[in-house]
Amino acid sequence: MKKNILIGCLAVLMLASCRDDKKVLDSLADYNNSMMEKGYHFGDKLTLPKEVTDDAESISISFGDKETSSLAIDPKYFTLGDNAVTFNIKTKGGETLTQDATINVFAKNPEQKINYEIVAEYPHDPKNFVQGFQIEGNTIYESDGQNGSSQILKYTLGTTTPLASTKQAQEDFSEGSTIVGDKIYQLTWQSKKGYIYDKNSLKLLSEFPYPNVLGEGWGLTYDGKYLIASDGSKLLYFLDPADPSKMIKYIAVAGSSQVYDQLNELEYHNGFIYANVWQKPVILKINPANGEVIGTFDFTDIAKQNTKGSDDVLNGIAFKGDHMLVTGKNWSKIYEVAVK
Repeated sequence: MKKNILIGCLAVLMLASCRDDKKVLDSLADYNNSMMEKGYHFGDKLTLPKEVTDDAESISISFGDKETSSLAIDPKYFTLGDNAVTFNIKTKGGETLTQDATINVFAKNPEQKINYEIVAEYPHDPKNFVQGFQIEGNTIYESDGQNGSSQILKYTLGTTTPLASTKQAQEDFSEGSTIVGDKIYQLTWQSKKGYIYDKNSLKLLSEFPYPNVLGEGWGLTYDGKYLIASDGSKLLYFLDPADPSKMIKYIAVAGSSQVYDQLNELEYHNGFIYANVWQKPVILKINPANGEVIGTFDFTDIAKQNTKGSDDVLNGIAFKGDHMLVTGKNWSKIYEVAVK
């Protein structure tokens, strides 16, 4: 009889403990869900519910092979954008509870809306599906996509006749490109490799594999030290020009209230990265130190004049002095705009 009573008491205690654990985890989940849209900024501290902290001997957050118990939004652990984490709670009763969550981190300052004025228009070959776009002097260097039509070419601004061009193989879908000294680097979409050309002749010199972390090739630019590549996600990858298969670092891109993904054609100018966003008529101005979007250009009016379907979208940024050149896939014009 006494044995049965003891077993019954233990069962009641275990049931109560399970209910307490569920209460802790439910409260934590409710809190994290409530913070998803609002997000955090670097330096903020997580103010977890009393139901969680009162029963906790210790709380930590793990990120793969990293772990912190400070509960602060520290850039050593968090990036801008969505961070997949695991909460680890050691209860006063000696149990360990875990729960996966997503913590969104946004930039502290709102993005500035950058105004501009169209000061000139130039012809562009509407057959060209623009994926990479640069200017040096008065010469445009352009990478065009589509299987069977992919190429690297150069032409004088104001004309559409190539000065030189090199076609890619049928299986290649060319993507972003950038000038590095006397060479042109070019990405491909899903072939997991890029090409290097002589800038003057556009003769193919060599090819290179992508780092494994780069899912696809989208945009490419050069900051004077590193190649910077996008793969259609929220991330920008910094690669070694001497060996582009090596990733040096990466940053995530976010504004004050949203994460920006689908980052496409890129341009580096005067200390900032400029990025097209696929399927959107906007260009982002990004701080390369931390991925913070500090400004946005709205090119809706220009895009409406040139976009007839889902593919012919804004995608091309270059700088002619302090003026920006913009174009798009299969557009018939290049626009020169003065930034106000």
